[in-house]
Amino acid sequence: MTHARGGAADRPTGPAHHDLPGTDVPEGALEPAELRAGDVRPGAEEVTPVRPAPTRPAPSKPASPKIKRTRISGTWVAVIAGLVVLVLLLIFILQNLDSVTVHFFGGEGSLPLAIAMLFSAIGGAALVALIGGARILQLRKQARRR
Repeated sequence: MTHARGGAADRPTGPAHHDLPGTDVPEGALEPAELRAGDVRPGAEEVTPVRPAPTRPAPSKPASPKIKRTRISGTWVAVIAGLVVLVLLLIFILQNLDSVTVHFFGGEGSLPLAIAMLFSAIGGAALVALIGGARILQLRKQARRR
């Protein structure tokens, strides 16, 4: 198995110029480039001349204006987030269709487990919204007095 770089197929098989008489490589000297594994330097035909740096910088493109957020873009983000939550909720409901008996203030009923949990979550959210709304009204009333 040979690799693209540094494999046995990439190494020269014949005598190299340092194996010839009179071309001994002193101890500690670097090996010739063609003998090093993984040498990826370009050959003579691949060398491109280096261009001198321009004397003045090229005019850069003007920075694109930052996109301003609008209420409509925020609405779209909220709609997409709401759709993702609804899809997840639908998956939850479809996976939890086992019927359960619910007892509440002396009443009794049977409904799917996921629907019972959904009603519980809606009731909790409504309770939090009522308490939060009452606190907002209280703070507004204090702000008017000052």
